[in-house]
Formats: sequence, structure tokens, C-alpha cells
Amino acid sequence: MTDVTESDDALPERSFGWWDMWVGPAEDPRSDGGYVGELATLVGYLSDQRLTFEMKCADLDAEAMARRSVPPSNLSLLGLLRHLAGVEQGWFRRVMAGQDVPRHYRTEADPNGDFDGAVPDPAVVAEAWATWRSEVAFAERFVDEAPSLDIIGNGADEPIALRELLVHMIEEYARHNGHADFLRERIDGRVGQ
Repeated sequence: MTDVTESDDALPERSFGWWDMWVGPAEDPRSDGGYVGELATLVGYLSDQRLTFEMKCADLDAEAMARRSVPPSNLSLLGLLRHLAGVEQGWFRRVMAGQDVPRHYRTEADPNGDFDGAVPDPAVVAEAWATWRSEVAFAERFVDEAPSLDIIGNGADEPIALRELLVHMIEEYARHNGHADFLRERIDGRVGQ
């Protein structure tokens, strides 16, 4: 595998297309759309965005997960993972469920803790994946048990309906999956879906 972080001269020539997919269509864990109804559509697209993020991080060690993009940015895949765990927790556990729980990585003293604490330690990476998966599981249970998409979060500064929150989460993941595309390409040149 070529390390493409040394210089721009080391970057392989790329052309994008179906040949460069991460997995073939038959092995892709994501859906191909076709959802019926509003809830199934929102949940399905959010699930696919979460799976896309996991795919962008697949097969990377702690060093690669923590590798920063370009100075002075502190952006890394591990930082994004920790950030997304916090986003899941913030919106579903704190805002929608009204739970008063401490944030996983951010504090008043370190508002950038999700990214600043993204260090190349296998234990830190494992903990981040466990935390993210736990928060996603909570969010999925919450949505599954919600009486309707019209419920309003009781912990929000501004009222937000579950419907709007799900759209926001799709957008949040889509934006960060774009970041993950570039981060992964910088790590090992891998591009694609």
C-alpha cells in the first residue's frame, strides 16, 4: 500500500468509477433505497449513512484512525467517530429523551475534546467504537419506540420534532462522510462509495 501523505508527488493518478468501489454491489451492506413510508425512508437513509461511515474506517489501525488531515486542522477519522458518538448522544439521549448525562468527550474546559483526544492508541479507538455503537443502538431503540415522528425533544433549547432531527442526522452524517472520503484517501489512497 502506498503512503500518500509524504508529498503531492506521491499521490497516485486516480480516475473514479464503479471499478473502484469498496465492495461489490452484492456485498454492500447498505440498502438500495426502495423504502415505503416516511419513517422507513428516514430510518433507512440514516442507517445507510452510518454504514457508510463505518466502511470509510474499515481495516484501519489506531495510527491511521488518528492521522490528522493537514495542518493546522485536527480533523481525523477517529475524531469524527468520537464527534459522531457525541452527536448521537446529544440529540437522541440528551435532547429527545431528556437525559441529563455528561458528554462523552467535550467539556466546557475542552470543547474540542472529541478531536483533540483522538490519539493513536488502540484502546482509545476501541472505546470510541464501543461508545458510538452504544449511542447508535440507543437512538435506534428510541426511534423504534417513539409513538410518532411528531414528538418534540424535551431537552432542546429550541423545540425539534423527531422527524426534523432524523433529517438533520442524515445531513450530519452525509457532511462528515464527505470529510471521511478525503481523510481515507489521504491515509491510503482508497476512494469510492
